Amino acid sequence: MSSPKATTTLPEQKTQNPLRELLAYGQSVWLDYIRRDLLTSGELARLVKDDGLRGMTSNPTIFEKAISSSKDYANQLKQLAQRKDLDAKGVFENIAIKDIQDATDVLRPVYDESKKHDGYVSLEVSPVLAHNKQGTLDEARRLWKAVSRPNTMIKVPGTPEGIPAIRQLISEGINVNVTLLFAQEVYEQAALAYVEGLEARAKSGGDVSAIASVASFFVSRIDTLIDGKISEMLKDPQLSPERQALLRGLQGKVAIANAKLAYQAYKRIFSGPRWQALAAKGAQTQRVLWASTSTKNPAYRDVIYAEELIGEDTVDTMPPATVDAFRDHGRVRASLDENIDQARQTMADLERSGISMKQVTDQLTSEGVKAFADAFEKLLAAVQKSVQQAGAAL
Repeated sequence: MSSPKATTTLPEQKTQNPLRELLAYGQSVWLDYIRRDLLTSGELARLVKDDGLRGMTSNPTIFEKAISSSKDYANQLKQLAQRKDLDAKGVFENIAIKDIQDATDVLRPVYDESKKHDGYVSLEVSPVLAHNKQGTLDEARRLWKAVSRPNTMIKVPGTPEGIPAIRQLISEGINVNVTLLFAQEVYEQAALAYVEGLEARAKSGGDVSAIASVASFFVSRIDTLIDGKISEMLKDPQLSPERQALLRGLQGKVAIANAKLAYQAYKRIFSGPRWQALAAKGAQTQRVLWASTSTKNPAYRDVIYAEELIGEDTVDTMPPATVDAFRDHGRVRASLDENIDQARQTMADLERSGISMKQVTDQLTSEGVKAFADAFEKLLAAVQKSVQQAGAAL
């Protein structure tokens, strides 16, 4: 895979925009945010036109903030408050489905122009179902049918129960965004689930050319956890100077190294005879999507996780603040294939330091599932409160 490589033609701009430059390196920018006024005001369409935005992702936390902190949903809430057949989850799904449909409609030209490569909007199955394979399958199918847009992706966590569900959903022709991936090994399981799902679909005579998937590999949270562990270890007065130097040399380095090695696995999996047999039928690769790319540590450059993971066949989903920062001062280069040996050394040094990467990724996955489930419960409480207020106003 060579970089840079132009993958599409965008309207010329009078001034250089780093966000738009990323596409020449094979990377698509998706927005990690959704809110109704983004759609009704024309702001999403502007981001597509001016910044070259190529897609969107959502999650329960994003929806909770949108619903509880704005009046955008007041009219729909009043209508839904009269529906005695809907509980809080049913009300939320009606709201979310409308937002996802409206967003996919705005992004449909991107989907068409890119030949189904971009233009997707993600909607997540209930995080409460993260360890329930059948529940995940049932809800993913239901949401897919309800949204009824080909440029939708259903988000499914890469848990032990989620991986086989992903394989099944892909075989049924449902686009999947695999979320909450931290470990390289689990990423590979998700990628293979996609390949196996395509193979099953092809074997049954189904069309594999219309299916798309991304693997959301989380980045900055890894440094946040590991840097915290390092800070605690450095408090030990018995620590040797050599060990101190080893630990300090790992600060802010592991997340990017981990991501770079996951990308190397991507290139391996989506090449060779097995993949080529599917590619010949029109299948597209399951791109790696960099998630959690906002910088949590103020000591680090605010766009470091975006700048250091630029490469072909990738997606970076950025929250609005990171979009603004990268537009303002992002530096673009083909960084993802740089210093791969150094990345391997960083991971080896981490194990040598006494920090287990498996324990780190297991903890982050567990915490991520709980955080999303907690956010979903908070979302439903906010919806219930909004429905009661809307009902009282009738």
